[in-house]
Amino acid sequence: MPMSQEAPYDLVIVGGGMVGASLACALRDSGLKILVVEAVPLTAAAQPSFDDRTIALAYGGKRIFETMGVWGAIDQLGVTPIEHIHVSDRGRFGFTRLHAQDAGLPALGYVVESRVLGAALLSVVQRSPAIEWLCPATVTDLRIDNDGATLTVQQGGSTRTITTRLVAAADGADSAVRDKLGIAFERTEYDQTAVVTNAAVSQPSVGTAFERFTESGPLAILPMRGGNENRVGVVWSTSRAQAETLLAWSDEEFLAHLQERFGERLGQFTRLGKRASYPLRLTTIREHVRPRAVMIGNAAHTVHPVAGQGFNLGLRDVATLAEVLVDARREGRDPGDLAVLQRYADWRVKDNRMISSFTNSLLRVFANDIPPLALLRNLGLIAVDLLPPVKRGFIRVTSGLAGRLPRLARGLPL
Repeated sequence: MPMSQEAPYDLVIVGGGMVGASLACALRDSGLKILVVEAVPLTAAAQPSFDDRTIALAYGGKRIFETMGVWGAIDQLGVTPIEHIHVSDRGRFGFTRLHAQDAGLPALGYVVESRVLGAALLSVVQRSPAIEWLCPATVTDLRIDNDGATLTVQQGGSTRTITTRLVAAADGADSAVRDKLGIAFERTEYDQTAVVTNAAVSQPSVGTAFERFTESGPLAILPMRGGNENRVGVVWSTSRAQAETLLAWSDEEFLAHLQERFGERLGQFTRLGKRASYPLRLTTIREHVRPRAVMIGNAAHTVHPVAGQGFNLGLRDVATLAEVLVDARREGRDPGDLAVLQRYADWRVKDNRMISSFTNSLLRVFANDIPPLALLRNLGLIAVDLLPPVKRGFIRVTSGLAGRLPRLARGLPL
């Protein structure tokens, strides 16, 4: 097989899914020479992370895309504002209602289909002459030394050797880059699977998202634009064994059980879309950076989808890393230097731990049906509903506005 030596890059992003493409978009005007290596063809239809799932994009995430100059393309393809969130414990008295006006926001978040987000991101990066793509291609080897990183990339029948000052691992929860670097991670299996689909309902959701905790796991119902139909996104988390049953049901059986599980707040569920499933796990890593290497998105962390924090956490990785790299370029510093990258790691570790703890605690507390604990959590839901300062704090966390925010999340350009 022929082997070719490439001119050095400032940054090679391994993984061109939602997080990798977002980082490329954020840095497209930075002056950095960027290459994205992606294992599947460069189309939204082929990219597995641009699938039928719906994403609850936090308000802070929307502001990141807006400041990056990408939100217009996303909005044009179709988003649905989340103006209200109703949180409840199925079969019990506790509930909390969150409203955008409680925090002075135009929306708490936005529902975006993964395919829409993928198409918008690719429409931007494909027009940018600063971003090169190598796909479909696979990284087969990675070596780090003092001067840079060397990647061996297989593309078709040829092998290419690529050198760069920095490698960003955006290649997902089973990151090959992370494994090749030997970065240790801890993984907790939830023994749960998320069954994801969309459905038509007889009554409009009027911008309201529902998070209902049930004995088998949380059930999220998200508002969606649907032309002449009232549509909702469905994220039904349940045991892995029951998930197989959900996937085997006919559409009519699935809708009937969904109706029984959720109730009639939106009238009747009348039509079902394509179903997909994803195993759920908590993943944390011990090192976010190494010399010449940085972990972002699911390569750095995975969390339970309760409260819709997963992609938003990865998007804040993107905004923070973009700021750190742009500042380093202005200062004439090497983007792969460990002292530069440590700024990113120190910044992100607190947010990652907070969200991991927040989502994990929600799941554990609502999974426990011991009567005293069930009573306390329902009283807690009522307290959040009745105490404005507590409610505003909860909204800031779930809307991606808590803690130290990077410039893009504050509406400031890099």
